[in-house]
Amino acid sequence: MPNELHHAKKIYPAHGDPIRIVPLHLPDTLRQPTAEAAAALPAAAPQLTYRNGPLLTAVEVFTMFWGPAWQGPQSAMVTQINQFFDFILTSALIQQLAEYSVPGKTIGNGKRTGSLTITTPKLKHSVSDTAIQHMLQQEIASNPAVPHPTPNTLYFVYLPPGVRVVQGGSASCQAFCGYHNDISGQIFYAAMPYPGCAGCTGGLSAFDALTSTSSHELCEAITDAIPGQGWYDDANGEIGDICAWQTKKVGQYTVQLEWSNKANKCV
Repeated sequence: MPNELHHAKKIYPAHGDPIRIVPLHLPDTLRQPTAEAAAALPAAAPQLTYRNGPLLTAVEVFTMFWGPAWQGPQSAMVTQINQFFDFILTSALIQQLAEYSVPGKTIGNGKRTGSLTITTPKLKHSVSDTAIQHMLQQEIASNPAVPHPTPNTLYFVYLPPGVRVVQGGSASCQAFCGYHNDISGQIFYAAMPYPGCAGCTGGLSAFDALTSTSSHELCEAITDAIPGQGWYDDANGEIGDICAWQTKKVGQYTVQLEWSNKANKCV
């Protein structure tokens, strides 16, 4: 048992593997290609193919809210986001992912295993992906309230208003609105900056924007836990990338459409 505990609490070296992002929302006038650009687009429809990597078959979401704002002005949103996961993890959104099951790995409903608000380390105006990885590993190693990683664990790290996330030379509200990543193929997480710009709200309320981007990363992490090693399309990316900023309602919640190989469209 001590050896197993030591292994579960191991801190892995942070790395800079490719990550998959929620891109900024663009107005329709900018998203429509010119006639010249349209002619150059590939004729083939997106097609995700499986690369033999891990799938989160019964995802276990643990939410982490970093910064004192989540205990003050944004405290109500903490409850709302947790309620969103409680509902969505057993909803039609997850059930539609069953088409991406493979032999020995059947994708089914998930659950939320808990939630935590932390105020240390103290945040400044920006935080790097490396710092997020380090915080996550330290919390796993030292905080008994944080579950040890399992093959199905997915940590969602939410950042407060006014804090941008920097990764690979780009930043939230500059190039992305959220992303998911892994640490040495052992720890799976999503980083969710607060939607503090038009490019990351897409005309939605802040909460609806967060549920949309969270659903994007949730479905991508389930089907491609190590980016590029699960279900992936070399030209178009992951299941959510293909359908970025196309939304629907599941229950009362705004979620993003996801690519369906079976239907050959965003559903």
